[in-house]
Amino acid sequence: MSKNKNKKKRTVGDIIRSIIMFAALAVFLFSAIQLGKIFMEYKKGTDEYNRVREYVTTTEPEKENQEEEPEPETETEEVSKPVPPEVDWVSLKGINEDIIGWLQIEGTKINYPIMKGTDNSYYLKHTFENNSNAAGSIFIDHTNSSDFQDCNTLIYGHNMRNGSMFGMLRKYFKDQNSLPGRYIWICTPEKNYRYEIFSSHVVDAVGETYTLFPEADEQFASYVERMKQQSLVNFGTEVTKDDKVITLSTCTGNDSTRFVVQAKREGEY
Repeated sequence: MSKNKNKKKRTVGDIIRSIIMFAALAVFLFSAIQLGKIFMEYKKGTDEYNRVREYVTTTEPEKENQEEEPEPETETEEVSKPVPPEVDWVSLKGINEDIIGWLQIEGTKINYPIMKGTDNSYYLKHTFENNSNAAGSIFIDHTNSSDFQDCNTLIYGHNMRNGSMFGMLRKYFKDQNSLPGRYIWICTPEKNYRYEIFSSHVVDAVGETYTLFPEADEQFASYVERMKQQSLVNFGTEVTKDDKVITLSTCTGNDSTRFVVQAKREGEY
């Protein structure tokens, strides 16, 4: 009699263990499927922007050799000018009329079209080719001017886990030792602008960093000075109320904060 009871108990235990095993397997398979979907979506976004870059030619500035002594310049020598990306605007406009510019950060792989929508929601989840994708696009605030003539132009991009879009922004500009460079290109169909970075820091998601100024007044002067003082890196770049500023913004993983890189216009090319 006792043998039958023991046998029955073992059978119930086996059933319970089997249920637990199948439940764990189901959870594993579900997680694997979800990760697979995320990977495929990332790949689609990456492949698309790789295709888009075929319409743009970029030239990286030559790095100085620190071991060699610089030769003195003569009166006949010309200082080489920075070379902006060459953009095939006709082809890109043919794909999406919402493109207003091209952004490249020197020394990095951040190299993307800049979009402008009728709101700040559409390009959070849609790519340059209007495909629904978590990568979204790099885009300016819909209230900013498309010609980058505002005092402060806000430029948004996702902090993607695979490093695409603005996924590497914080890694590049979090401290003095990680800097890949200090210049940003904003090219438009009309003009090419080069910007010099003066600040990089973590900010409140709804803080004063995202202020848009109607004019270059003393309020704007105080703003840029505060932004410079908050920087995690000492870029040594002077900035005044007369400068045109861009603010690159991305997520940090914390809904209440963002990471920004700010730069002033250095010149037109």
